[in-house]
Amino acid sequence: MASERPLMVQVEDVHKRFGPLEVLKGINMTVRKGETIVIIGPSGSGKSTLLRTINHLERIDKGRILVDGQLMGYRETAHGIKELPERVVARQREMVGMVFQRFNLFPHMTALGNVMEAPIHVRGLKRRDAIQQATELLNKVGLGQKLASYPHELSGGQQQRVAIARALAMEPAVMMFDEATSALDPELVGEVLNVMEQLAHEGMTMLVVTHEMGFAREAADNVLFMDGGVVVEEGTPEAIFDHPRTERARAFLRAVLQSSRDER
Repeated sequence: MASERPLMVQVEDVHKRFGPLEVLKGINMTVRKGETIVIIGPSGSGKSTLLRTINHLERIDKGRILVDGQLMGYRETAHGIKELPERVVARQREMVGMVFQRFNLFPHMTALGNVMEAPIHVRGLKRRDAIQQATELLNKVGLGQKLASYPHELSGGQQQRVAIARALAMEPAVMMFDEATSALDPELVGEVLNVMEQLAHEGMTMLVVTHEMGFAREAADNVLFMDGGVVVEEGTPEAIFDHPRTERARAFLRAVLQSSRDER
């Protein structure tokens, strides 16, 4: 049963403020091993900020975040929590693979080189083993014929699939996707979503921020609807999409559905 799986991510009463603007207002969330949690909501609702707090790219103002039982970014002391040194945080981040809107590939490296780089220099993997791993991962994301291609020779969808392979190469406990398809031309979105769906079906623990409602319905174990820095609703895809409880969620889903119709 899903409820018997170990907890991989625990977000407890997390608050985040940028100056006078409170972006996260007491977020609570759990992700169990092998689950895919999809976070939806309007722009500015705090979705991307939430992901960035999980791997401590953004410091939190209150609360706790644990990944695989480790308190992220801080240690607890008798006087409260204290931020960890950056080198320790960097090691913690190895547990969390992150795929952003922009691919951020090294332009002077081939697809193979981009995927090999971190395992060699961060994990200490031998070059021969890194080549084998990178080749397997690029085959996994459908780019086995593009090992020697440079980023400028690849489409946006292909570059994003290299970015996914690069994140997987660190063997993370959790994969996070922050609007991974939003910078792509519409005809390239499907090839990236297919890889993400494959990972979900294989049991990768995933946290996904997306506007792709079809992916959320098909791949998610649970969906969180955020608005105004809070989780307004959460539940199974069926519950959220077919039986939303709040007018705010109903209005958002109506708008998204209408936008999809207009694009056709």
